[in-house]
Amino acid sequence: MIALAEEFFDMKNDPQQLSVDERSMARLRAIHPGTMSEERDENGPIAWILVIPTTQALMEAFTHGEVNERELLERTLPGGVYDALYLCSALVLPEHRGKGLARSLTSRAIRSIRKDHPVRSLFYWSFSGEGDALAASVAGEFDLPLYARKT
Repeated sequence: MIALAEEFFDMKNDPQQLSVDERSMARLRAIHPGTMSEERDENGPIAWILVIPTTQALMEAFTHGEVNERELLERTLPGGVYDALYLCSALVLPEHRGKGLARSLTSRAIRSIRKDHPVRSLFYWSFSGEGDALAASVAGEFDLPLYARKT
């Protein structure tokens, strides 16, 4: 799954992107336990999503290019009140695509986070048509406005 993420997002060659490592995963768990979710089969993970609850102010700074993905996570303080949700990434192994796994995981994460925080909007960084469609689909499901930062 990590190799697939590196191949698709090319995170090592883009210092603006979040690198998912032990430090960032600990930070994400401190923000909310629903930030990372995966679907597994007998061979291991087949789908994985990452979302970051944050504030409207940080959402606006991110979508306007004033902060990058790494800074978004650094500036989102654990224990805060989060009213925006960054749909950071969704990965599904090629043989499991088209089954709604990313949508299901994302919807479950949003419901979990909304139990604890007044999320009023969603945002994402557009990397693919599939990602655009996923973001639009979950925004429609939850009747939330959706904002995008283009690559």
